[in-house]
Amino acid sequence: MADEETSQRGITVKIVTPEGLVYDQNQAEIAVINTQGGQLGIMAGHEPIMAAMAIDELLVKKDGEEKSLAVNGGVAEFSNNLLTVIADSAEIADNIDVNRAENAKQRAQERLAHAQEVKNQHEMDMARVALMRAVNRIHVASIRSGH
Repeated sequence: MADEETSQRGITVKIVTPEGLVYDQNQAEIAVINTQGGQLGIMAGHEPIMAAMAIDELLVKKDGEEKSLAVNGGVAEFSNNLLTVIADSAEIADNIDVNRAENAKQRAQERLAHAQEVKNQHEMDMARVALMRAVNRIHVASIRSGH
């Protein structure tokens, strides 16, 4: 009975990267994830899913408070009220160094321009991903700060 009551109070959200566990929250009301197929809101009792993550924000709501994270690709799996995101990288909005993200954006833009000049498709693809990640980090940090 206690397990059933716990499961009705919310979901557990875990975000793991190659560096280890980045985020672990119990009894969240909802997690809003951005997959390559679109945005999903996941609450207790949601049907099991597995989806490829987009380079975008992940939002977790608990007790009326929202926590934003910048998630850069990966896979999300949900079953038994446990959402596990295995991401290439992820960062809690409060921990994002905006200056570092702005510098990464500038470097990616320069890399992309150079790759386009020399017509190197592989380098263009890599630079676009780096640019998307930097812009995502800046976006998530700006949501947190209200800018």
